[in-house]
Amino acid sequence: MGGSVDPKNGQLPDPQRIATYSLSPNRQRPFAGAAHAAIFNTFRRFRHQVLYVVPPFVVAYAAMEWAIERNHYLNSKPGRLEAGHEE
Repeated sequence: MGGSVDPKNGQLPDPQRIATYSLSPNRQRPFAGAAHAAIFNTFRRFRHQVLYVVPPFVVAYAAMEWAIERNHYLNSKPGRLEAGHEE
């Protein structure tokens, strides 16, 4: 094969090496068991964090309920009489 390589005229270079690619078995299913692990991991994380998150919300809810109830009382007739506001 003399001359230059010219793909238009049908003169192609001889392949030097042929590369083959493959995946290892542990890379072929990257999400194998992901749904199962996600369910149990979420439950585990929730179980470990619930005592850090829930008590402030319970305290805030109790405080808001008390404040709403107190506000309704102070704006009622007996509440106004107790506070000393005259109409």
